[in-house]
Amino acid sequence: MSLAVSSSAPSVAASTSDTRLSPAQRVTAQIKAALERGVRPWIKPWDDTDVGFVLPRRSNGLPYRGVNVVALWAASVERGFRSPFWFTFKQALALEAGVRKGERGSFVVFYAEKKDASEETNAEGGAETGVRRILRGYSVFSAHQIDGLPAHFYAPPEPVPLDGREADLLGRLERVPALVRHGGSRAFYDPHADSICLPERSAFRDLGSYLATRAHELGHWTRAPSRLDRDFGQKRFGDAGYALEELVAELCAAIVGATLGFPGEHVEDHAAYISSWLRVLEQSPSAFLSAAGKAQTAADYLLGYMGEPPTTLPGSGG
Repeated sequence: MSLAVSSSAPSVAASTSDTRLSPAQRVTAQIKAALERGVRPWIKPWDDTDVGFVLPRRSNGLPYRGVNVVALWAASVERGFRSPFWFTFKQALALEAGVRKGERGSFVVFYAEKKDASEETNAEGGAETGVRRILRGYSVFSAHQIDGLPAHFYAPPEPVPLDGREADLLGRLERVPALVRHGGSRAFYDPHADSICLPERSAFRDLGSYLATRAHELGHWTRAPSRLDRDFGQKRFGDAGYALEELVAELCAAIVGATLGFPGEHVEDHAAYISSWLRVLEQSPSAFLSAAGKAQTAADYLLGYMGEPPTTLPGSGG
């Protein structure tokens, strides 16, 4: 079943604050709005070379994860936020700062555990207690929406040039034990041979594009049964399963790139992919959340091989 994207959808502000919507619908509203404008919010969308593109961070400096990364990137893209820091209303107050009147927050989610008694009984005749994971959410505000914060929270992340870092970055990606072959004109992961094929380095317009493409295909490589065993079912271009797997690889590469400090993009047929992701968002926001979570898991898996990022990266606390 396919659903057309509604032209009468509520505004982003209404969608993110409408408590009648599910948490999944609210957190993906900002992402959906960006995709409807033809923008992939996980790709640095501006040409300002004086600003880096890093993972959004909580007030304590810890990075957000999963779909929250994409949602806050989308909010930053739409509203021009450059600081990576986000606060709850109470966190701002704790720093003797305040959210400006009239500012609207951005919605993020987390899973809470809820215990409930099942109908089954245990060996002693008592009720078995089960635990369910329930999606909850709350609003956060960019540092740019808050007055009175310490100055460092407002500073945009500085870009980290790739010059002088090529050997380090290539070395980190090469620590991943994937079989990578160079040659030809296409980049793809071959699940039957369990190998990655990439064009020669010289075929890419710059180092960032090569790194992003390699990270993307490594994202696909994690799907193998011997690794993360990820399978969305359908496999043809344009179907939901293909779109979700491609989304995992895209977001995985973006998270790895933002963590290690390299930009770049690789998908050529932007419009076709964006259309398929919009269909997923229309039909099942929870499926989009699941894909974002699996992308985070894939990124964690790869970064486990690559090692900790340099502490000099913007927003890394160094």
